[in-house]
Amino acid sequence: MASRIGIGLIGAGKHGQRYLSHVARDVPGLALRALARRDVAQGAAQASALGARFHADWRDLVADPDVDAVIAVVPPTLHRAIAEAVAAAGKAFLVEKPLATTGADAVAVHHTLRASGVPCLMGHTLRWNAVVRTVRDLLPSLGGLRALGLNQRFETSTLDWLDRPETSGGGIILHTGVHSFDLVRFLTGAEVVRVWCRTSRVATRRTEDNFAATLDLAGSDALVTVSGCRATAGRSGLIDAACADAQIVADHQLHVAHRVRGLERTEIALPPPAHTVREALGAFVRLLVAGEAPATSLADGVRSVQVAEACMRSAATGAPVDVEPLPEA
Repeated sequence: MASRIGIGLIGAGKHGQRYLSHVARDVPGLALRALARRDVAQGAAQASALGARFHADWRDLVADPDVDAVIAVVPPTLHRAIAEAVAAAGKAFLVEKPLATTGADAVAVHHTLRASGVPCLMGHTLRWNAVVRTVRDLLPSLGGLRALGLNQRFETSTLDWLDRPETSGGGIILHTGVHSFDLVRFLTGAEVVRVWCRTSRVATRRTEDNFAATLDLAGSDALVTVSGCRATAGRSGLIDAACADAQIVADHQLHVAHRVRGLERTEIALPPPAHTVREALGAFVRLLVAGEAPATSLADGVRSVQVAEACMRSAATGAPVDVEPLPEA
């Protein structure tokens, strides 16, 4: 592979713009070679300004000989087709969450990419968040985990496609809840085996924008709750971990963390906030150049979608639902 890895970026909307900016400006080892997006006029202008080639069809980007690796930041309904094309072309792949819209599709994407042998990174970027990593490092020193609560709160989305299930595949459970489901596994090291979930619609019409779920962990009696709301005026990302010897109350959006014993609250020293997309891209470079395994894999992406799917089924039936087993390694 060349000294600078040629990147083809599919998608440069609200979130894709973050990838575009980091690839073009501040991740050594990467060079933007090609861009594809639905807005042809804007995409062509962006590509021209950055000295890259524009492709109106993402398939042409995958086939571009100057593209060594593909990054997809698009609605998840496109992921399976893109993954199949990337695997056939033998190019490295970074895919944003969620990996797919259903567990079956997520497993199929995983199998296709694994069989091809192409290097892959799953874009569960919160695994590079400084607060998340600090909490994960501290938890083993605080005794057994008794309870864990995670939530994410956001302003109402301005992206109309999120409320079109034929494009988005689902609502907040699939598009934001997967972050929290992944963090449950990342923080505890345990698998989610059973869920019970409720949802509501506040600002949306066709997909849920509010949910609350309880999760059962394999081999653990800890009570785990996960919730999300995309219908408020603030933004937060609570991590509340109750352990035998102390409690941690932290927020990965607001960059704060405290250790609590009794009524005494002690601030936990945190490293500077990390630009998580930039950190994920740096891990992608190390994967391709040095073979260094990243903090998150396609199997993690599969599991998050499986948990999300179980939550959606539980909300629809009003009953607890078992999570499908992970695919074989």
